[in-house]
Formats: sequence, C-alpha cells, structure tokens
Amino acid sequence: MTRRSLRFRLLVSAVFAVAAALLIAGISLVLMFEQHVERRLVSELETYLNQITASVQLSNDGRIAFRQDLPDPRFAQPLSGLYWQIQDEARPTLLRSRSLWDTIIELPEDQLTLGSIHEHVLPGPAGQTLAVRERQIILQPDSGERRIRVAVALDKAHLIEARNAFATDMLPYLTMVAAVLLLASWMQIRIGLVPLDAVRRGVMGIRSGATRRLERTYPDEVMPLVDEMNGLLDAQEQAIERARAWTADLAHGLKTPLMALSADSQRLREEGNTSIADDVEQLAETMRRRIDRELIRARVRSGIQARGARADVSEAVARVVRTLKRTPRGSALAWSVDAPVRIEAPILAEDLTELLGNILENATKWAEETISVSVSENHVIQITVEDDGPGVPADQLGSLGLRGVRLDEQKQGSGLGLAIALDIVEAYNGDLSFRDRPQGGLVVTVLLPVAK
Repeated sequence: MTRRSLRFRLLVSAVFAVAAALLIAGISLVLMFEQHVERRLVSELETYLNQITASVQLSNDGRIAFRQDLPDPRFAQPLSGLYWQIQDEARPTLLRSRSLWDTIIELPEDQLTLGSIHEHVLPGPAGQTLAVRERQIILQPDSGERRIRVAVALDKAHLIEARNAFATDMLPYLTMVAAVLLLASWMQIRIGLVPLDAVRRGVMGIRSGATRRLERTYPDEVMPLVDEMNGLLDAQEQAIERARAWTADLAHGLKTPLMALSADSQRLREEGNTSIADDVEQLAETMRRRIDRELIRARVRSGIQARGARADVSEAVARVVRTLKRTPRGSALAWSVDAPVRIEAPILAEDLTELLGNILENATKWAEETISVSVSENHVIQITVEDDGPGVPADQLGSLGLRGVRLDEQKQGSGLGLAIALDIVEAYNGDLSFRDRPQGGLVVTVLLPVAK
C-alpha cells in the first residue's frame, strides 16, 4: 500500500476524521463534566451560605454571633480550600472560618441587592483562586438595622483537579473507541473497494481471453466505469474487425493479379523464356508469402484471442518436424527432438504451428548437419531450437526478429519469418530470444505460458 493508493488515502482520511471526532467529543465531555461539577459545587456553596445566613444573630452587646458547627470538616482545616466569612459593615467586626487562618477574603465594594446571591472570583490564601458566593442580610435589633455580608468560598483548584481526573480516566476509553472506529473504517474501506478489485479481475480475464466483457453485476457507483470500459472494448473490437476485414480484402484482391502472374510465367516458360519465367514466378511466390504472413500478423496483433484456446506443443513440434523432413533441405539433416508426451499452451493451434514453422524453417535454412529441438515445462513452457550453422555475430543478434531484416542476402527469403514469430510470441504474453552456440550455430528460445 503506497501513498498513491486509494486505500491509503481513505485510511488516512478515516484516521483524521476519527481523531477530530474523538477530540471534539473529548473536549465536549470534559466541558460538560466541568459545568456539571461547577453547578454541584455552587449548589453546595449556596447551601452553606443559606445555613450560615440562617444562623447569624446579634448578641446582647450588639456583636455578630455565629456558633453553629457546619458538617464539612474542611471549614476547620487551615487552607483547605473551603471557607466562610461574615462581615459587619457598620462595625469593624469580622468572623471567619478556621480554614482561613490569618487571611481575609477581600470582598469588592459593590452594591448588593438584599436577598440575592452575588458571584465573585477572588484571590484567596496561599495563592488560591476562589469562587465566592456572597449575600447581604439585614438584622433589625432595637438599636437600628445592621447590614451583614455573608460569604462562602471554594478553591477553584478542586474543580480543575476533578476535571483533569475525569479527562485522565476518560482517555483509555477514548483510545479504545478510536481503535474500534479505525478497525471499522478499515473493514469498511476493504469492503467498499471490493468492486474495484472485481473490476481488475474482470479486466485480467478480458486480457487473458477468458471473457470478452465485464459483467453487469457491480454496484451502481461502479457501473458507469464498467459501461465505459465495455463501450471501449466494443469500439476497439469493431475497429480491429474493420482493420482485419480491410487487410483480408486487400490480400484477396492481390491474389487475382498473382494468379495472373503465375499464368504469365507458365506461358513465358512454354515460349522458351525460362529465365524471365523463373523471375516472374519467384516474384509472385514472394508476394504470396508476404500476403499470407500479413494475414497472420493481422490476426495475432488484433489483441483478440480465442477464449479457452490451448494447443499441444509437443504434438505441434512433431508435426512441423515431419513436414520439414519431407523437404529437400530438411531430409538431408539429422533431427533430434526431445519433447514430453503432452504440454499444453494457451495459444491457437494454427498460431503455434506458424510460430514453430518459421523458427524451424529458419534453422533448416542455415543448419549444416543437425537441428536439435527440446521442450520443457517449469512454470513456463520453454522451446529451444539449436542448429549447427554459421551462427550470428554478437553485434547483430539484436537485429533478429526485426521486420524485413535479412542478415544474409545469399539465402532466399523475405526476412519476415522471425518477425512473424516474434509477433505471435508477444501476442500470447511470451518471449523470444536468440544466442550463439559455443560450438557454432544459433539457439532460439521461446517461452510461453502454461495453459491453466
């Protein structure tokens, strides 16, 4: 899976999407928890504020008195973070919880509404930041009304600690959720890309000749691609058929003039012009061979192979060798054939015969005494043809198989045989190579796939 892979891109997108979603969810949950805890703490502070307010009274000498013990022990623990304070505006009287120790909460000089609760965030002892809830009450003794400010405060660090503890406890669960979501995303990506893999296999089937079209059984999102590919295949097949028909028409159109040339050569021979007749007849034969081979070339280069095509290589070798042994040149050579009983290649029988015929004809043309043919199978089918002829210079081996190239003009031929062989091998996903024999001669190696 590379960076250009669609699966990689979708997975990276899923990672970022899951990370962003969980980050937003985590922050939202922490904020909700913080607000919930803050409401609970504020409610607790207001409860203490109500208890203190209900218990404040004036003593006989006019002083503020508050003797009720609050249930939370933090009020008695110095610098515990939970405090209360009672302040008389008329007299410099101040009561406070033991937890404040020797400090005072500096309440702001604001206008307080009787009965309502005011909220403040003020500095506290030991550098603490306090959430303060304050209420003003009026006591009305016989000597006149007295305004009293009652305040309770809580260190906001408790809220921050609770929030951080919640976030820490929530992290493993978010990690587990992320893992589950990423696994689900990976499975979704794999399932979602299955149709594309099916398209790839379908194209492989078309390329191998097993099928001719993509089936119409894909999801709706993939069907436009499938329809376009099938349309392209239809257009390509029509173009190939038109080209093949044009080639066939051209070849058949030339056969009539060739037959006329053959008749003219025969008439010239009867009139005693043997030399001219031979030249005309050789020219007609060369043109006929070119036409036949162009028809073969048009077929194998069309890109359309018969579905399920297969041919027995050993049988084809034996058949071509038997035919060449009946020729004047082939009957004078010693043939050595080593081929198993049956090895099948995914190739049309006529194309395999044409392939072997061109290679063995070339070997027959150049061999001095012997030709050796061997067939073996090891993941691929290997056909090796060796002759004991003059061979080919190393600097000219790369020219073999080029269309119309003849390395020796003294031998008859058109230079098309090995080129046609190369066309056939390439059409069936094979390989054709040439090398010199150490003891002299040429070795031609053909590799073909094994029929499944």
